[in-house]
Amino acid sequence: MKFKLLLLSLGILMSVPGMAIAAPSTPDTSNGVQREKAPCDCEENGHRNMMHKDWQAKMEERQKMLFSWVDQFTPEKKAEWTAVLAEKKTLRNQWMSPENAAKREQWKKEKMAKIVELKKQLDAGKISKEEFFKQAHGTKEMSHWKTFHELKMAVEKKDNKQAALLLNQLLEQSKQHNQKIKELLKK
Repeated sequence: MKFKLLLLSLGILMSVPGMAIAAPSTPDTSNGVQREKAPCDCEENGHRNMMHKDWQAKMEERQKMLFSWVDQFTPEKKAEWTAVLAEKKTLRNQWMSPENAAKREQWKKEKMAKIVELKKQLDAGKISKEEFFKQAHGTKEMSHWKTFHELKMAVEKKDNKQAALLLNQLLEQSKQHNQKIKELLKK
């Protein structure tokens, strides 16, 4: 009996830290933007590979870097970049607002239903794995991340011509992204 009680106590003691880590924090939705109230402790807990909670600071840092590159390689497009990024921020805030929660949920349900259907086709052998990924993520092209990475590499190599070309390409991709968000908001 004492041994069972000891094991039970040990089990509870071992599980408490895990439950504390798994407990979700309450989001702060002031100003229509969702933020975590608690500061990120990713570095302290060794969760470097997990998604970083302070993504807004990371995006601000990337935007500053982007503007410095625009100033350096395509200064004539600075006003256009400023307008596109301001529109992106406004559209994102609209999309993430509580008024559009139903639209977000509907979009998510439709996307998940499509993925489930594609998974059935993949399991049945009707489509290949490559086709599955292409169709599942076709509307969510991550080409802007690839372009940003290529731009960063061009800047590091001091390839001014390639950097200017990639900045213009990234500007067009940002405009297309804004258009997709506008379409989602209209539905």
